[in-house]
Amino acid sequence: MKNKQAAIIATMTSKQVRQQVYISQSLLLIISLICAWFIYGSFTFFSELFEGSVTEIMLYGLLPGFIVVIIDMVMYKTLPKRYWDDGGINEKIFRGSNIYQIIMLTMFVAIAEEVLFRGVLQPSIGYIATSLLFAFIHIRYLFKPVLFISVVMLSFYIGFMFEITNNLGVTIIMHFVIDCSLALYLRFLGGVKDE
Repeated sequence: MKNKQAAIIATMTSKQVRQQVYISQSLLLIISLICAWFIYGSFTFFSELFEGSVTEIMLYGLLPGFIVVIIDMVMYKTLPKRYWDDGGINEKIFRGSNIYQIIMLTMFVAIAEEVLFRGVLQPSIGYIATSLLFAFIHIRYLFKPVLFISVVMLSFYIGFMFEITNNLGVTIIMHFVIDCSLALYLRFLGGVKDE
């Protein structure tokens, strides 16, 4: 499966891979709405998940997000590439992307994944099950032990931030800061070349 996915990605342009990310994340949003309707019977609970202060978002979302980014960058600099390389998928996604495209894509991913996992699933199936499910949807990391352990730990950490704040704004900002910062790093400092 790993080789088949890599072969498919290799035949696609950066733009095509980005489009596939938007499609998959749109499907997650649709699944979120369907699940929310069946589990809660309405969408009104979403507004309650954004209650909280800007200070809370900065303290529990922004600051921890940047700490995770620093840890990841240290990992990139100290571990051999084979441990953290996802087969070039992230490089392919961000190759040829400008800053605006990176910001828009990573914000969309953060919103889609956090609405489903922290907003809809975590309150209904629990912190542990949701954190494990979030880690396992990142299936491409299953074949890279360092990346998989990293995403599992990150999933539990983001889930924990939601547990203590009950603020979806916190987890969306944290997720966005991590994804966007690492995408910008890969694109502009990590040697990703234009197609």
